[in-house]
Amino acid sequence: MNAVIDAVQAALAAEHAAVYGYGVVGGHLTGSRQAEARQGYDAHRARRDDLMRTVADLGASPVTTAAGYELPFPVTDAASAVRLAVHVEERVAGAYGDVVRGTIGDLRRDATGAMRDAAVRAVRWRGGSVAFPGLAERG
Repeated sequence: MNAVIDAVQAALAAEHAAVYGYGVVGGHLTGSRQAEARQGYDAHRARRDDLMRTVADLGASPVTTAAGYELPFPVTDAASAVRLAVHVEERVAGAYGDVVRGTIGDLRRDATGAMRDAAVRAVRWRGGSVAFPGLAERG
């Protein structure tokens, strides 16, 4: 059970970081891309809130959000904001991939949906797909 809790906590931590990341992304975009960033922000907030309840239901205290997060590269314009959105979605998909690998039942189904959603958002931001979404950092 500890491995399940650890995987769900890692997904929760990824969602916390995604919410932060989308705040940065949205600040550098305009028009339809900014609306897309807002949709991503809202989706990650909802998933984060769901995971907080899931962790509590598993009998653990949910990890909290950090006061700030170090970005993987400077975000100074629209192009780097889009790269950050791709990075965020790939990390989230990877975290949910770990939940999928380690669980069964409803938790696995929910994690599979979250991984799929992150992969779809990454494709939209990137403008193309990768062979195995959620596994990029494993290679």
